[in-house]
Amino acid sequence: MKPEDLRSAVGGQAVLEGVMMRSPHAMAIAVRRPDGSVILKDEAYHSLAERYPLLKRAFLRGPLILIEAMVTGVKALTFSAQAALQEEDGGKEDEPLGWRSIALTLGGAFLMAFLFFGFLPHWLSGNAGVLVGRPLTPADFTFHVIDGIIKATFLMLYIWGISFFPDIRRVFEYHGAEHKSICTFEAGEELTVAKAKQHPTAHARCGTSFILVVLLVSILIFTVFFPLFPSLTRRGLANNFLQVVIKVGLMFPIAALSYEIIRWGGKHSRHPLAQVLLWPGLATQRLTALEPDDSQLEVALEALKAVLAREQLPEASCQLSSVS
Repeated sequence: MKPEDLRSAVGGQAVLEGVMMRSPHAMAIAVRRPDGSVILKDEAYHSLAERYPLLKRAFLRGPLILIEAMVTGVKALTFSAQAALQEEDGGKEDEPLGWRSIALTLGGAFLMAFLFFGFLPHWLSGNAGVLVGRPLTPADFTFHVIDGIIKATFLMLYIWGISFFPDIRRVFEYHGAEHKSICTFEAGEELTVAKAKQHPTAHARCGTSFILVVLLVSILIFTVFFPLFPSLTRRGLANNFLQVVIKVGLMFPIAALSYEIIRWGGKHSRHPLAQVLLWPGLATQRLTALEPDDSQLEVALEALKAVLAREQLPEASCQLSSVS
């Protein structure tokens, strides 16, 4: 892969006391242990898109990347929790997280998201007709605007609420360290703490920006879709449930389109349209990507250097090491 292509293909995620970085052929997790040392786990990464090149095409790659990010994210969080707590295991290696555990974790998260960011906003939007003086159904543009506003409000309240927990605040600081490190790499600068400190904590390709772009795109797609099927826009609890299920099904094309917008915006961040589309996400990152300290930047840079080194040898096996 060309260096210029690699710069736009490296992403990451903040974990407990550390950072996970992922490139097209590698993944690395660096975690600061209680004794101050940094444990680094890096391994080759193989996307399904390598096996099925069709999945690399526009509007197909977005949902795949989202699903793979969820799976690797759960694995990274599990590893970081074990490393940050410095659990005693009698010298045995940690067992990898099984698919059953991943399915249960993602299933629980999906159920909570369905209830609080799917069904509840939808139901409240239908009852918001009293505010506009007429019944509202999914056939109305106003319905979906209210639905989007409620979802965004719930999301902001959720982020604001969990930010009061000290451990979550540190995750947000590592999120900022992840962004600063990637910005340094994209700028072609030396990967040092001094250089990384000069960059902002916000990044156009962040998952926070993706979520808010999804909200905007969903308003447009739902507004077009539901009026085409009047039988799906009736009121009632059962119909509300069915409508939300249909919305969940539509999230795949919505995610595909949103990813392409984020990808385009990341490559053309100075374009006026990109700035308008990405502004809500960049503004929200003031809550989710906080200013890190030097030690947190060191951890993020260790993970980034590991994936860049492994890109030269993508077939190498998993490695676990400790950095003083």
